Amino acid sequence: MRLRATVAAVSGALALSALAVPAAHAADGGSSYRAGALEAVAQHTSGRTAFTATSAPIGDLKVSFSDFKITKAIKVGTTDKVTTWVTYKMTHAADIDVTDGSVLTGPLIYRGSAEDPENVQGGQNPATCTATSATTATCKGPIDINPRETDADLKLRNAQAGTWHGAALALDFENEKSAVQFDLGTTLVQRNSTLTVNASPEPVKKGGTLTVTGKLSRANWEDHKYHGYTGQSVKLQFRKKGSSTYTTLKTVKTDSTGSLKTTTKATADGYYRFSFAGTTSTPTVSAAGDFVDVR
Repeated sequence: MRLRATVAAVSGALALSALAVPAAHAADGGSSYRAGALEAVAQHTSGRTAFTATSAPIGDLKVSFSDFKITKAIKVGTTDKVTTWVTYKMTHAADIDVTDGSVLTGPLIYRGSAEDPENVQGGQNPATCTATSATTATCKGPIDINPRETDADLKLRNAQAGTWHGAALALDFENEKSAVQFDLGTTLVQRNSTLTVNASPEPVKKGGTLTVTGKLSRANWEDHKYHGYTGQSVKLQFRKKGSSTYTTLKTVKTDSTGSLKTTTKATADGYYRFSFAGTTSTPTVSAAGDFVDVR
């Protein structure tokens, strides 16, 4: 992973000055911030064992973070970059000016432990902060996840789907200081799922047998394709014409290709769908209802 590679490159006696980017470049809010953020995380995790459960800020910049709020789950497919916005509170020393372009902050999420993360994702750009007092600010920043990342060290792996942890950092490029705080919250980073359904024959006689087929698939971050999700319980549901509520008829398991097949009796005009409750690695998904005319 990028973090481990960076740790190897900057571990030991590396000073924070090696992380610094000239202030004129820090203000660009783009690649300089991203590079500085990754290296700062590496600097503060390198050579450490375990952090305390409260995970106080680590570094020489006098800041701390709280009220970290992030969505419960981030669904990542095979093509499009996904941006999730995070809000948090930054408490800082009175001599730190959050409006100064040389002081940048942003949220991060990481997979694994704080002392040895498997992967770290952050924003292409830093957060925007608004001062609420001389020593506090409210901030909002992005987490950008690109399933088509070409850098092997930042690339998502299928095994990394599941629970990720929140962190935040601040970089003072002019004074060559930084701080990172871990374990601020959690979110799920999930392999996006799709679900199809087809009920036949259409139309069907009342009391006749309907065959309902479909397929549950999820994103593979390593080959950028969707593959069947095997051995999963999926509900077959029915919504009568004119109603807004689906009722579960039965539960079916996906086969070795992620496919579904079952039968049911046709009782009235309405919509049939499959619905999947989701797992920690894969989000909930329901197929669009397939209307069947019963005669």
